[in-house]
Amino acid sequence: MNDTAAYTPPKVWTWEKASGGQFANINRPIAGATHDKELPVGKHPLQLYSLATPNGVKVTVMLEELLALGHKGAEYDAWLIKIMEGDQFGSGFVGVNPNSKIPALMDRSGAKPVRVFESGAILLYLAEKFGAFLPKDSSRAECLSWLFWQMGSAPYLGGGFGHFYAYAPMKIEYAINRFTMETKRQLDVLDRRLAESAYLAGPDYTIADIAVWPWYGQLALGLLYSGGEFLDVQSYKNVQRWTKEIGERQAVKRGRMVNRSFGEPAQQLHERHDAGDFDTKTQDKIGPKT
Repeated sequence: MNDTAAYTPPKVWTWEKASGGQFANINRPIAGATHDKELPVGKHPLQLYSLATPNGVKVTVMLEELLALGHKGAEYDAWLIKIMEGDQFGSGFVGVNPNSKIPALMDRSGAKPVRVFESGAILLYLAEKFGAFLPKDSSRAECLSWLFWQMGSAPYLGGGFGHFYAYAPMKIEYAINRFTMETKRQLDVLDRRLAESAYLAGPDYTIADIAVWPWYGQLALGLLYSGGEFLDVQSYKNVQRWTKEIGERQAVKRGRMVNRSFGEPAQQLHERHDAGDFDTKTQDKIGPKT
């Protein structure tokens, strides 16, 4: 073991502001706003406040998929929330999501604005609103089961494996082993399911796939935490097939770019207010808009 000296927890934990590694400036044990800041509002009924982390990508992919199907009511404004600068603790954002996490959505299409937070809830809300990507037959239960599987499993991948493998201020063998084991178990769960089904809920692409792909699909592509080789992601052949197929969808390519402020500059679209925003940046990369 290469762990540091054993830690003995105190009787009562107190907040040490200097702890937390690179996230020390935004991690805190209390909720609520830290400053007054209203959120911008654009021209469309759907206002998204987000960042292109996996949870944010779920929603932008969903919106782009809805638009690709011809749902004009799914047009949206996507505003960049810089979480490392604490934008999520502004009073306006906290008013939309009291949990201060991206993504957060305001639907202003009705007489009274509706706030929706938590990425899985947003996907379900949009699927029901537009009648798309959510089966109406017996596979609905399968779809919702995989949607909630993702919501329960991803914290082990993100806050567990991702944090201790990529972000923690020191490498802790026990923690990395613990969450690597669980992440590989989850990949095996997916691989076994995808060996018997084209998509997670059955033969059709649904919000279950839209929820899972930004986490486990990007992991399988080696785009998440640079942990692909460490996790031997290439050995999960069915996950690889599913990952590549979804990754070729034009709406997925567009959705991955929205609210992205990191990585290759050509793949960044900090804010999105109109379908034409993609034209100059991506016309030669993703082909014609569908």
